[in-house]
Amino acid sequence: MKPQPGDRVLVAMSGGVDSSVAAAMLKEQGYDVVGCFMRLGSPGDDIAGATLGHRGCCSISDANDARSVAAKLDIPFYALNFADDFEQIIRYFEDEYHAGRTPNPCVRCNDWLKFGKLHDYAEGIGATWVASGHHARIDHSTGSPRLRRSADHEKDQSYVLFGAGGLPGARPRRLDQMMFPIGDLTKDEVREHAKSLNLGVHSKPDSQEICFVPDDDYAGLLERRHPDRFKQGVMLDADGNELATHEGHQHYTIGQRRRLGVAVGHPLYVIQKDPAANTVTLGTKDDLAAISCTAAETSWHIDPIDDWHPCRAQVRAHGDPLPARVRAIGEDRIEVEFSSPQEATAAGQALVCYEGDLVLCGGWIDSVQRCQ
Repeated sequence: MKPQPGDRVLVAMSGGVDSSVAAAMLKEQGYDVVGCFMRLGSPGDDIAGATLGHRGCCSISDANDARSVAAKLDIPFYALNFADDFEQIIRYFEDEYHAGRTPNPCVRCNDWLKFGKLHDYAEGIGATWVASGHHARIDHSTGSPRLRRSADHEKDQSYVLFGAGGLPGARPRRLDQMMFPIGDLTKDEVREHAKSLNLGVHSKPDSQEICFVPDDDYAGLLERRHPDRFKQGVMLDADGNELATHEGHQHYTIGQRRRLGVAVGHPLYVIQKDPAANTVTLGTKDDLAAISCTAAETSWHIDPIDDWHPCRAQVRAHGDPLPARVRAIGEDRIEVEFSSPQEATAAGQALVCYEGDLVLCGGWIDSVQRCQ
């Protein structure tokens, strides 16, 4: 089923220019638009130790911006309190770091809230579709809807949408209820459209991840929540020799180079963490190179492929899809081999595979095979 003018659409309005223009475009196209702001907390609010900042997408000023745009567009507007649900995202983030993995809370927020619980609310108000200001597209040309990269590859966000509210091991179940109105526009075109409508957010800066860690001090957040989980441990070299001590493995991420507190005459990087032993291993840039990885909690956007299939694989939100090949291994896992070694691929990251601009599949990295 394709969207039709007259359909009721719930638009997730963050107060930014992208979602504001998405709502405006749908109104211009004749849809019955309802605006919705997901209140996750307020700047200065302490959500179990996580302080929300102004640079995210959930502050009081963002809510006011979204409300003002809705009034300008003359559409109904609601603010929903998702603060309790947001705690689930923070707990996931915390648990992953304590387990030595590298989490991506923005992907989880899309899966669990924006295209999870928000869809339940949409059904309650008779909305057929949920729309957002993500830079991505839904392709209806193949019969079943497929997630496609946006026209503006510089701003593409299909990577953080691969789950689309689906269940692990199943096709995303929300694609046939989702709309991304700005997917065919560049960011400059979005801002120009907002300016032409005299929307005050036309020059508003983009939000910065991660909204509940406004100072980028991930370890500080974790330590405020559970200081007892931080223990002094040792830093090792690639041969297992002790180099120094640290105040908790949570202070480090795979690929980190700065603020290691170790000088050996050449650059060192975090190449491994062992949370059970509370050790952090340092090595060279070459030690980071990965030739393959596996991922679990997979979502296939086509029927799973058991044989090797060429693709382009992306392992970071701000990275590029690079040549690789993928295959299904079991009911809920995939294996990816990179055509050339990739740096800083880490367990816990989202992995998304593309065929051209179309998403093939995605999952969460659970093991990495290094070159050395």
